[in-house]
Amino acid sequence: MTLIIILVVVAALVLFGVVAFNKLRRVDISAQEALGGVDVQLTRRADLIPNLVNTVKGYAQHERAVFDEVTKARAGVSEAAKSGTIQEKVAAEARLDKALVDVLAVAEAYPDLKASANFQELQAALADTENQLSFSRQFYNDAVKTLNSLVKTIPWLFFTGIAGVHEREFYDAPEGQDAPPAVQF
Repeated sequence: MTLIIILVVVAALVLFGVVAFNKLRRVDISAQEALGGVDVQLTRRADLIPNLVNTVKGYAQHERAVFDEVTKARAGVSEAAKSGTIQEKVAAEARLDKALVDVLAVAEAYPDLKASANFQELQAALADTENQLSFSRQFYNDAVKTLNSLVKTIPWLFFTGIAGVHEREFYDAPEGQDAPPAVQF
């Protein structure tokens, strides 16, 4: 009888361990997937910017330094999206934000450009991408909150090492970047 009770308790513990392992892995995968969503939106944004830059270039040939910085910032975002840490992604995003503001500032000096349907369509697409990027960041942070809550509470805390799951960092906007840049035309 004692042996049966011991076997039932051991079986229950093993079953709970499997459930805990699977739950932690699922939540970790969800956080990883959410970070991928942020990367997709950052990449989409970086892909839209050359079209915007080319539209502005036609009007402002002499602004070469601005366009070079955009190219460098886009390359940084692409690299950070592939293999960067959260801090590297945030820094690359901040650099691209600054470069984008510079491009839009150049565009302000050209009234014909601001009236161009192509420029307005690109502006709308960029605004839509900014909204999706904001949503993706929030979705990632929600997934990280769920994961971190599990990782730091009992009984899940005891299974983090076995599952290979650890606390993740939140996606924080860089200093001064907690709102989209305001550009007035």
